[in-house]
Amino acid sequence: MFELPEFTTLAKQMNETLKGKRIESGKLGNSPHKFVWYNRKPDEFAKLTKGKTIGAARAKGKWLFVGVEPGYLLVFGECGGKILYHPAGIEPPSKYHLLLHFDDGSSLSAMTQMWGAMELYEKGKERNRQYIKDMRTTPLEPGFTFAYFNKLIDAVAQIEKTSAKGLLTQNQLIPGLGNAIAQDILFRARLHPKHSIDDLTKNQRRQLYNAIVKTVKQVIAKGGRYDEYDLYDKPGKYVRLMDKHAVERPCPECGRRIEKMAYLGGACYFCPSCQK
Repeated sequence: MFELPEFTTLAKQMNETLKGKRIESGKLGNSPHKFVWYNRKPDEFAKLTKGKTIGAARAKGKWLFVGVEPGYLLVFGECGGKILYHPAGIEPPSKYHLLLHFDDGSSLSAMTQMWGAMELYEKGKERNRQYIKDMRTTPLEPGFTFAYFNKLIDAVAQIEKTSAKGLLTQNQLIPGLGNAIAQDILFRARLHPKHSIDDLTKNQRRQLYNAIVKTVKQVIAKGGRYDEYDLYDKPGKYVRLMDKHAVERPCPECGRRIEKMAYLGGACYFCPSCQK
């Protein structure tokens, strides 16, 4: 699944490659998938996109917003899979969930795995969409300060018991983070996934905050995670410290073997010595 770093990478590449291209035709999926969410019928999508021009792209949380000018916004949300650019002369895949042909012969295709939203809004109306309208501050925004982070922890702790992993991965309390990137954040913060946020000391809060900001920026600098693909079908270069390949290998800090456990709907990888 794309997380904030991957969507940030895609937005940057779209601004470099797609911005200004004129849409010759727009098509919605020819490969049925009940967990791909559209807000337009195929004929309506085709009519609304034809002749429009690709505008600026931006990422926020696990959502990617692409201008379709004038007046519209193409929204990709909570997606996995691939969003790919195909230069003129290169045929797009025969199966797709969304396909844009441009008048210079190039194209853009999107094919998701598991689930995802691919929706077209009149500009401004996307703000009313569930998960977008109430989105909290992301780690890339100026407002994501240590003071903000402290207030977030205090507010969440008052409502329910939440673990360190829950803070990072549940209910998009910190938009854009998911189970994959959370593993390295927790390792860098030296926190066990089940560590209660109620028990975090001021120093631990600072370590966790620094780990979030540092890890997100490192993944972006590497073009995303190694098992996700960019606009040009190239894998990211960020290799996670804590993933399935780390199990039973020595911890890079203390040498103790990395362990795996199931928790909060996904696998956790951690060092039992460094992350007590």
